[in-house]
Amino acid sequence: MDYREGKWAQQIISQQNSDGTWGRNFHSLSQPNSRYPLTTEQALRRLLALGFTANDAPIRKTLDCLTSCLMGERKIDDYWEKTHDWQLFTQLMLSAWIRVFEPENAVALSFAKRWANVIGASFAEGCFKHEAYLAAYQTEFAPNPKGAREIDPTALYHLLLLPGVLPREVEALYLDHVINKADGIYYVYSKLIAEPPGCFQTKQASWYCAALETLARYDLAREQLGFAIDWLKANQDSDTQWDFSSKASDGVYFPLSDSWRTAEDRRLDCTNRVRALLEDLGE
Repeated sequence: MDYREGKWAQQIISQQNSDGTWGRNFHSLSQPNSRYPLTTEQALRRLLALGFTANDAPIRKTLDCLTSCLMGERKIDDYWEKTHDWQLFTQLMLSAWIRVFEPENAVALSFAKRWANVIGASFAEGCFKHEAYLAAYQTEFAPNPKGAREIDPTALYHLLLLPGVLPREVEALYLDHVINKADGIYYVYSKLIAEPPGCFQTKQASWYCAALETLARYDLAREQLGFAIDWLKANQDSDTQWDFSSKASDGVYFPLSDSWRTAEDRRLDCTNRVRALLEDLGE
């Protein structure tokens, strides 16, 4: 099913600014609601879930804008978080989202390779060493202003940024570290990924799949996520479908169809998503 022609996609596209952005701010991955306007990140995450690619005109327009901002040709509209080196954090966000849709974008890829150097140094002893990470981070980026909070190397942005640029042995260590990290992936899923949710028919299970979808971008994901593949298969029903239940509707990952008034449409959405995830994992 092509969700790009549905009402959710058209609703988002109708709100796109002429420069390819949405709203007044770029950064926010919280769930869209009536109090806060749609941000560019929220729109991109939702359109990605609906099947949009770099070949679709709205995404192409956004990628051109983000690349221009990354090159310093224009400034992205956003508030400034004083606790971060906001300039560096903005480069990270822009590069990550560009590479989601256009992995070989030269500007974003160059930035990704710099972060790959930092991650490689962090695992040089065969496991993650925080001191090594800080040293490499300071050397590579010389973060400013003084005292700015370090950027978590296992949050969503790094995981979106780094597929295809880490040496195989580093990628294996990095994925293992993320999978076994107690608080999961910041901005996506806040629990241990190595332990799938006990109940499939929940919003939490949908968010868990979002974490798996993020990791599935890596070449070694199939080797390290066998337990998650087993969990997905175990939750297939007798009709060879999946159903996260109506609780999974969050305006981000679901719904995909125009309506969930019928269980049939909901089950179709859930099944299409899980099958796409399993395919990404080599199943």
